[in-house]
Amino acid sequence: MEHRDINQIRGLADVQPSLPQVLTRRERLERWAELLDRDPNRRLSTLGEIEFAPRAERPSMRADNSPLAVAFEDPVLRAAGLRSDRLGDAMAFFQISQDGAHYIMCSCLFGQSMSAGTAAARVRSMDQVHWLVPASVMAGLASIPVLLHLLG
Repeated sequence: MEHRDINQIRGLADVQPSLPQVLTRRERLERWAELLDRDPNRRLSTLGEIEFAPRAERPSMRADNSPLAVAFEDPVLRAAGLRSDRLGDAMAFFQISQDGAHYIMCSCLFGQSMSAGTAAARVRSMDQVHWLVPASVMAGLASIPVLLHLLG
């Protein structure tokens, strides 16, 4: 193998610096889900009771072999700006709330581990979860007058 400096290579090829890849929120979430779905039976570590951790400690929460670790192993997501496999960095990068993170990977829902396929399904449903909860509340509120009329 012959070694050359960057100026010599520029004469042979069009060398351009690599720019960070810009992905939409939906593309980032879908990429994460695809990574998880590559081995859907893989057992992944959950994060320990996110909602009970002190608020100041939540951003630094992480676990080896977690859904967040799978995302951070990916060079595409790192190039797009994912800084670490810590909860705070992932929430900012994927634009998910604490409730969303809890829904995807909290130990209170899954125990100490979960399948990658389950995590992938939950990541893909992130956009639906946000409208499902308010829609359910609204449906419940709308049914009160009907119930009062029936029970009259």
